[in-house]
Amino acid sequence: MSVETFEFEGPLRVTAAASEHFRNSLASAGKTAVRISVQESGCTGFKYVMEEVDNGESDDAQMALDNGIQLFVAADALEFLRGTELDLSREGINKVLKFNNPNVVAECGCGESFSVA
Repeated sequence: MSVETFEFEGPLRVTAAASEHFRNSLASAGKTAVRISVQESGCTGFKYVMEEVDNGESDDAQMALDNGIQLFVAADALEFLRGTELDLSREGINKVLKFNNPNVVAECGCGESFSVA
């Protein structure tokens, strides 16, 4: 079995499982898109922020997933996410969105924050 991914104009790939998770979550929230950004936080430096939105910011990068979901990425997060795969994985009985980011050089113990080279 292979993982289907959707190429972005830039740094991010989204697996079919994550894309379907977004579709279900947005339907429940009554929103039409997901916006991803990065902000300073935690003991290691940065954290990912995902929001359910109807529109992105004017300078966001935008992509449409195959299931019709719109994904916006904040302009200042693009370099942090270059080469990243966003996947929905199972951890025990929980499902968790995972950023498989090759740029991360350190993460805090709780998984809240990360730093890049």
